[in-house]
Amino acid sequence: MAAILNVRAVVNGYRFTPEFRDALLQLFDSHVAEIHSTSRISNKALSIKTQERRATALCKAFMELREHGYALQTPWSLKDKHVRFLVKHWVACKQSGGTVENKLTYLRALASWMSKPNLVGTLANYVDRREHGLVRSYIATEDKSWEAHGINAAAKIDEIAQTCPYTAVQLKLQAAFGLRVEESFMLRPAEAARNPQTLAVTRGTKGGRPREVPIEARLDILEEAARLSNGFTGSTVPADRTLKQWRDWYYYVLDKHGVTKKGLGITSHGLRHGFLQSLYARVAGVPSPVKRAGDRPDPNDHREAMRRVVEAAGHSRVTKANAYLSTFAKQDRLQKKLPSVDEVRSALVNADGNKSHAAAALGISRQALYRILGAHAALAVADSQRHE
Repeated sequence: MAAILNVRAVVNGYRFTPEFRDALLQLFDSHVAEIHSTSRISNKALSIKTQERRATALCKAFMELREHGYALQTPWSLKDKHVRFLVKHWVACKQSGGTVENKLTYLRALASWMSKPNLVGTLANYVDRREHGLVRSYIATEDKSWEAHGINAAAKIDEIAQTCPYTAVQLKLQAAFGLRVEESFMLRPAEAARNPQTLAVTRGTKGGRPREVPIEARLDILEEAARLSNGFTGSTVPADRTLKQWRDWYYYVLDKHGVTKKGLGITSHGLRHGFLQSLYARVAGVPSPVKRAGDRPDPNDHREAMRRVVEAAGHSRVTKANAYLSTFAKQDRLQKKLPSVDEVRSALVNADGNKSHAAAALGISRQALYRILGAHAALAVADSQRHE
């Protein structure tokens, strides 16, 4: 039986009138776990996390309407003028195109529950996306891998293991198989690795889309994960924690060790980026475009590498790989604005090796400096492999 969110705990946190609250609860009770996405493969109900995100976003939207003079008596009173106001309000608050689009998706789901399928349009129906800088790009402009930020992933994960071995083994799963965070939580190692050649990733996947990832020489990580698996679910989430409790603990541990954007400039999702970038390099024979190494692969090798990356990532379209790898055209445009590796080395000499001071002297971020050095190193490795 699918888990259903305790919607009352969410709705009661907002100051709605009794009539409005009861009508909203009735809609949530009947529909909050329903699938709305047309690209979702699985027929399973939405996860509790997604249900909560959906319910919270809708409650906040109605509160914003109320705070700006639109005191709807019931959710059924939602009209086009209300949606238009919300979009303009969100845009004025400098929210990103992706954030506004997500909120419109939740409103679109609500409208479908009320049999108003044409009530909510896309972002482009309400504002000029280019005029407001809301064009959403799915092409990476920066390398989010840990190595691009000068972080030794193995050493950092070993450090984290001293605080929590469960968090550490989940990070190892992400790095070794390109798993998303939720997938690493829900993976059942003993069950997923029944085929000694491929790992079956079926739980916690985006859109319910299962996939298989080559195990290659990483059985030791799966064996470690299996040893830490709890006897009730088979996953590496301890038996005394709910998924939500574990998620909170997991991010607490990462924050404690600086694995945040504000800390070391990285997130655990960067391990997935690193895995997919390495996969591309192995197949194509040259570093991925986001490494800014300059060399381009044979077109056939590039197409095969892109196909393999998308397959391993669990996406449906080849262009989705660009979110991890970028494109050569995008990097060519960005490269023109950056100093050369020789200029970076000179700045480092002048700064006595201090990367922060060297980056400041060049007018770039410390992360950009790491990317330039990393791209040069990646090119050297690829070149040596070609001559072996």
